[in-house]
Amino acid sequence: MQTFWVVLRKRKTSSEAIALVMTVSIAVSVGLAPVFTRGLAADYSSQPATVSGTPGRVIADADNSNNRADDLRRDADALYRKGREADDDVALAAAVERYRVLLTLQLREHVPLDWATTQDALGNALRRLGARESGTVRLEQAVAAHRAALQERTQGRVPLDWAKTQVGLGFALARLGERQSGTGRLEEAIAAFRAALQELTRERAPREWAAIQFGLGNALFTLGGRESRKERLEEAVAAYRAALEESTRENMPLDWAGAQVGLGNALTALGGRESGKERLEEAVAAYRGALQEYTRERVGFRWAMTQNNLAVALRALGERESGTVRFEEAVAANRAALQEYTRERVPVQWATTQDNLGNTLSRLGERESGTARLEAAIAAYRAALEERTRTRVPLDWAATEVGLGGALRVLGSRAGSPARLEEAAGAFLSALQEYTRERVPLEWAGTQYNLGLTLAELGQRESGTQRLEAAIAAYRAALEERTRTRVPLDWAATQVGLGNALQALGERESGTARLLEAVAAFRGALEEYTRQRVPLDWAMVENNLGNALVILGKREGGTARLEQAVTAYRAALQERRQERMPLEWAGTQYGLGGALAALGKQESGTARLEEAVVAYDAALAVYVSTRADRYAAACRTARDQSMALLNQRRR
Repeated sequence: MQTFWVVLRKRKTSSEAIALVMTVSIAVSVGLAPVFTRGLAADYSSQPATVSGTPGRVIADADNSNNRADDLRRDADALYRKGREADDDVALAAAVERYRVLLTLQLREHVPLDWATTQDALGNALRRLGARESGTVRLEQAVAAHRAALQERTQGRVPLDWAKTQVGLGFALARLGERQSGTGRLEEAIAAFRAALQELTRERAPREWAAIQFGLGNALFTLGGRESRKERLEEAVAAYRAALEESTRENMPLDWAGAQVGLGNALTALGGRESGKERLEEAVAAYRGALQEYTRERVGFRWAMTQNNLAVALRALGERESGTVRFEEAVAANRAALQEYTRERVPVQWATTQDNLGNTLSRLGERESGTARLEAAIAAYRAALEERTRTRVPLDWAATEVGLGGALRVLGSRAGSPARLEEAAGAFLSALQEYTRERVPLEWAGTQYNLGLTLAELGQRESGTQRLEAAIAAYRAALEERTRTRVPLDWAATQVGLGNALQALGERESGTARLLEAVAAFRGALEEYTRQRVPLDWAMVENNLGNALVILGKREGGTARLEQAVTAYRAALQERRQERMPLEWAGTQYGLGGALAALGKQESGTARLEEAVVAYDAALAVYVSTRADRYAAACRTARDQSMALLNQRRR
């Protein structure tokens, strides 16, 4: 290639023209044509000819070749810095091209350490570019470049440079590990970071040490998300906090913000596995701290990333609080992120944000009447699946299928659409092709839980018991991984689902065994679903417990179970208030009316029946105003029966 640059600057004889054409052909074959046509030829065309017929020609060629290499390296480094600091993909791509040309000027056999330095720089540029593209090609190339550099940059020869290359390799492997199933790449990344810490100690190189701790935290966080234990996530939190000891806001504001984001990620993941809100509150604070430095004007993509992650933490908090404020904040953060995360610029991040938006809209839709939020959630999930394909990112694809299934299930239930429910079941079964118990046990369990919800809903609409039996099997499978000690709130949620399915099956069977199991499941759930921790979930379980107790009380005879049901319904109404959630409030009033009416039939007076009519009237008013015709008809019938008995006794 050096001959090419010499020929370019001489007058073009016929033989030289042939040489030039041959060299351009070689450049095209190795992907360098863009460099020739757009970049380096223009950059250096103003330099004087460097070849003459004098005896000093070889020395002149060598000197000028070295000069060109030095200039090219400075140019490539400047482009890399621009791309890194301004999230400029064009600059990064140009840097990659220049580093590749530089490798043809700095041959390994002549200047091995310079060659290794360029391989390392190429790996860094490829990694940053690959991080913002879909697929893994650039990242695989980055790993190859760093490993090539390590052939010359050995720990014995150049320990600090060896350590720096291990750092770059660790970051590239961690990125690959995020996009691939399994844990192999992540384990390699952790090993690379820990190797680097042997040389880049806090005392010797505090800033580099902090950067390694940050990278180590990232890899541990991703790995921890794929394991059922919390140890990796705890290690990740420790690594991020270590990084923040050196990466302070005053001396390294952007690095400080990055570590805050990483810390927020690990805390969010831990908070999802623990009861309480403390970890999640810490995560929100970390993200909002990061946004003080990660502004849209300064670092648009990083600002968008942080907004997206903030939305995840806010949504998790919203699930443990009453009301919709946290969810609304999360939607706003997701939509802010999409201003920078467009599909054309960063398809992977765009898809991730669409998925997160779908998750938040789906949860909002569950708490609101109507279907608009749920339809919007489904649209967001389907948009995400345009980029999140099974072949490209199998685990992310599975996650989006689970989200889509959840929104379809709630919509199908609310709209009375078996077709939507069948779609939901199909989405969950698809996800289980990648979400296996061996690979991702908690995700597998979560998908079994969601499948159970859908099968139970379908089973309640069918005359047989096959779907309900399948739902119970799915819930019990989920509980094998969703244990109370590991994920207490998820365990409680699964107990609730199991209780619902057992109750529905118990209604269709004679005897009380299934109903007793249902009551036990609901009471078990209430040990974790406390009013203080998750008030709306607590109210929901109290309501469901009331339902099961009413059926059991009617089947057993006597009043004890019915009295317990009345107590459960009235407890639920402490949180299920009409102004907050009118349909749920009406449902509990309707259930309370049923329990009071059943008691009234067994008693001689009229007090219980009068209370029942009041409860039915309250529910009926909401059902009529919201045009919930099916519920209104059932409530009106029950109310009329109680009123008839009441009038009979008054006479």
